[in-house]
Amino acid sequence: MVLAVASVVGFFAAFRLTVDKVGTFTTPDVAPTCNVSVLVQCGKNLASWQGSLFGFPNPLLGIGGWMALFVIAALIISGVSFARWFWIALNVGITAALALVIWLITESIFDLGTLCPWCMATWSVTIPAFWLITLYNLKAGHLRVPQRARRLFAAAYGYVPLITLLSYVVVAVIAQLRLDVLNRL
Repeated sequence: MVLAVASVVGFFAAFRLTVDKVGTFTTPDVAPTCNVSVLVQCGKNLASWQGSLFGFPNPLLGIGGWMALFVIAALIISGVSFARWFWIALNVGITAALALVIWLITESIFDLGTLCPWCMATWSVTIPAFWLITLYNLKAGHLRVPQRARRLFAAAYGYVPLITLLSYVVVAVIAQLRLDVLNRL
């Protein structure tokens, strides 16, 4: 259920970023709706080379990826079981998504000096989706680890909300130390 909700939130954020990006093509002199301040904005992110890493706007990856995850979540909720190879492929996909998000967080904070609201929404759902899928795969044996480690990951799976919160705290501390968010809001 959490994956379904995360995918809806992620899809909406990617869709809004895409709408704002298209808006910059049609009316370049109008700021995107997500521009709240110099610090909290998506305009700078969307206009940067980092915003179109693969030659097209990054949010298009989110639209496709989040829709795929929603379908997978709906199938899981309906009782469909997947083969080991599928779970491994899903884990590779969500790990790639997390790697991209970590890179985008780093670029946003250290290079662009902004916090994009829709980007942060994407970050906020990619992180728990990664932990849920990865820890599930480790506890279920889809990703092979020694039995002792498997028990540890099975126990950690119950702490995904706490692990996610700690991940958010790391990002927030980095943003505060680099951007002095609290004094600039």
